[in-house]
Formats: sequence, structure tokens, C-alpha cells
Amino acid sequence: MADAPKCPPCKPGAPGWLATFSDLCTLLLTFFILLLSFAKTETAKYEAAIGSLRNAFGGNVLKAGEVLRPGKSPNDAPTMIDSDSPAKPFPIEFLTSEGLLDKHEVNRESDAQLNQVKKMLAENELGEAANVYEMPESIFVKMKDKIYFRSGSTAIDDINIEVFEKLVKMMRENPWHIMIEGHASAGEVSSKDKSVDAYSLSSQRALAVSKSLIQRGISPDRITTIFYGDSRPQVKVNEQISDRRVEFLMKKTDLRTEGRKVQAQ
Repeated sequence: MADAPKCPPCKPGAPGWLATFSDLCTLLLTFFILLLSFAKTETAKYEAAIGSLRNAFGGNVLKAGEVLRPGKSPNDAPTMIDSDSPAKPFPIEFLTSEGLLDKHEVNRESDAQLNQVKKMLAENELGEAANVYEMPESIFVKMKDKIYFRSGSTAIDDINIEVFEKLVKMMRENPWHIMIEGHASAGEVSSKDKSVDAYSLSSQRALAVSKSLIQRGISPDRITTIFYGDSRPQVKVNEQISDRRVEFLMKKTDLRTEGRKVQAQ
């Protein structure tokens, strides 16, 4: 049997590891494409960031969609133009190491306070007796129940004592600040002294409630007393609702707490 012809020697090719490396690069590329497909691209945020950078370096902040306009240069190439209505730059302090965040994402302290106050109200069985408001500067809690007074007097006419005692207990256990708002009905004067008008009467009512809270163990430096006279009547759904009242509002920080000082000009 004749010997089979020998194959010519193979030319040296790529090393064996190169194929594995190529497979790895392909898999990585596919992985990043998959990540990109799941990513949420928010064009407005990128444009706002660019606007902030341009504003910081003295450039023009251009309106989206009017940045480039073709056919304006000698060689018919697109040129940059100024917009008639510049876009407002995104606040540069919102550009953090974690990326571009919107205002709600940055204000994490507000979210923490909101969860804290919900837990506080639930533990004291006051969830149904309070309205919670998320304000730009903090979280406000306004009690639905109010203390009502007799006409021309600081004597209490109607009070939900159960809710009031729970409120006092909650304020003793939590370092929140409480605002006592005094009100009076239109044109109301004191029944004992006609020279005491609605403003004075509302201040006396707020003061009486504040003293009651202090006697029950709430520190005076956590109480703010406000009076409005007859300037803020309630929206009445029936004739039984009275403007002769004291309302309770709670806030984590005092109204007089100083913030970050900035230049006036």
C-alpha cells in the first residue's frame, strides 16, 4: 500500500489564547449593550448639565432643539446660534459625585423626615388625626382637631381631650417643635374688656394653650406662639364650625433656626 502524501507544514497562526480573549471581548460588549438597553436616558438632565457648565465658563446656554442650524457658514456647514429663549442652567450644586440628581433625589433628608413623622404618628395612634405636608424646606404636621373657645373668652368650649393628651405625649417623647396658632372670629372682642380686640384675644388663647403644654412637660424653647386675630377664617361647611380656635402645627426645626448665610448682593 502506497504511503499517503504528507501535508505541507501548517503556517504558524494566532496563539490559542487569542480566541479566548476575543470571546471575552465579545461577551463584554454584549453585556454593556444589554446594560445600555435597560438604562433610562433623560435628555433634559444632560442638557441642563451642559447648560450649567456653559454658564459657569461664560458660554451661552442654548435652548434644546436650536443648537445647530445648517447652511449658515461659507462652506454650508452647521453653525452654533444663540437661542431667543435661553434655558435656565441646572443648579451646579446638584452635580454630585453620584451623578446628576433631581431635586427630590437630592433632598433625602426630607424623605427621612417624612418616614420618621409617619412612624411617630402611627406609634401614638394619631395617623387619622393629622395631615402631613411635604414642604420645600421641611415636613409639616397639622392636627385636624382644634381647640374651640367661647365667644369673647379664653375659656374652652370644645376639645378632643383624647387627641390632645396623645399629642402632648408625642411631643414629650420627640424633639419636634410645635406652633400654636390662635384665631378669633370676625370683629370679636373680649366679653370682659371691649378694648381687647380680635388680635389680642387670639394671642391670649394661643398663650393659654402654650402654658398648658409647658405645664404638661413640653419645653418652652420648642413652642412657638402665633396669633392671627380674625384675618384667617376657616372655610365653613356648616354653621357649627367656629373661627374661635387654636390650631397645632409641628415641624422638626424651629422657625428661627438659621440656615446657611449667603451674601445679600
